[in-house]
Amino acid sequence: METYTMMRQFADSWGLLGFTLFFVGAIVFALRPGSKKMAEEAASIPLKED
Repeated sequence: METYTMMRQFADSWGLLGFTLFFVGAIVFALRPGSKKMAEEAASIPLKED
């Protein structure tokens, strides 16, 4: 089996599954309870005076 064909089959199956799981995990992480306060604190960092 050629390397290109093998890599394409991997990307078509497991690669898509991996990226989908990563995307769903990122959404869950961003929308979890308590993340709003952390996001607001991170957004205000550039505006803080030293």
